[in-house]
Amino acid sequence: MIYSHVPVMLSEIITFLNPKEGGKFIDCTLGGAGYTTALATLVGSKGKILAIDLDDIALENAEKLLKEKKLDNVSLIRSNFKNLNEAASSVFPEGTLFDGIVFDLGLSSAQLADESRGFSFRGDRALDMSFGVEAELSTEEIVNSYSLIELTQIFREYGEEKQAYKIAKKIVESRKKKRIKTTSDLTSIIEEIIPFRAWSKIHPATKVFQALRMETNRELAVLEEALNKAEKMLKTGGRLVVVSFHSGEDRIVKNFLKERKGKSFNILTKKPLIPSDLEIGSNRRSRSAKLRAAEKI
Repeated sequence: MIYSHVPVMLSEIITFLNPKEGGKFIDCTLGGAGYTTALATLVGSKGKILAIDLDDIALENAEKLLKEKKLDNVSLIRSNFKNLNEAASSVFPEGTLFDGIVFDLGLSSAQLADESRGFSFRGDRALDMSFGVEAELSTEEIVNSYSLIELTQIFREYGEEKQAYKIAKKIVESRKKKRIKTTSDLTSIIEEIIPFRAWSKIHPATKVFQALRMETNRELAVLEEALNKAEKMLKTGGRLVVVSFHSGEDRIVKNFLKERKGKSFNILTKKPLIPSDLEIGSNRRSRSAKLRAAEKI
């Protein structure tokens, strides 16, 4: 499949990263390679980009794209960005410090569209929301084994779902009769609690699916771990830029930078930047994006 994904706030990202000829950068979330190819072009042949992703399809498509653009200054690594330092050590000399590190924490359009994945409530697919085989617990196992209290908690905290308890209770009742195995199984259960309305802005299953994806991949814990590693890997004057799409993610980034303000970072964004109306109009998935940036001191 073609890995289709529009990079969010690309011009703002490049402005904050401020790449120069010969610079070294890490794109922790390769996706459609939008940030990676832009950076690779700007740092020139003497520069180097490390791009990380768990998704084999993303890596394969990036390899093709880089060949098309004749960019040979990018190293693609299949890994979780929590293994940031190990990934860097496999390409750069031990102790290398970087000019910039960027995270785009959003799910790509390609991942949502992939018929073999369970990220989307559309269709009938295996209930699998893992980014890779490294997931400790499958989504299907979470749905069928977590207690009523545990399901309610993740739906509230990660999905910000107002009907969290009712949906969790219905899931627990339903799985006693039949194991919940597919996205269609789960969507049908959710729709019993919150019926789908054609005029609704979002499908009633959206928040629950988001919560399950975040739990499956331990996304908030992984983000905290990765930010701590990124801090140590930036040179003085190096830039850290993070684009988040969930209030929990943004809170982690905000608190991380706040704790280090004036100590290891100067914060470049007093408030998080959001996409322009023009960008939101052309890429609706960008509407919840928040960008925070800081400079290592």
